[in-house]
Amino acid sequence: MRYAQGGGLTDAERAARERIRQQAVECFEAGEKSRDIAAALRVSVRSVERGSV
Repeated sequence: MRYAQGGGLTDAERAARERIRQQAVECFEAGEKSRDIAAALRVSVRSVERGSV
């Protein structure tokens, strides 16, 4: 089942996800590797590479 907005998350959960995405962007801009970003943000490497952090 697909959700129209935010994957069924609350506003607070969407805001938290967006903060994590912004952190990932900053790490990419700093030249960090995907696996290091994933470890720091406690998500999978695949999530980092796909941008679905």
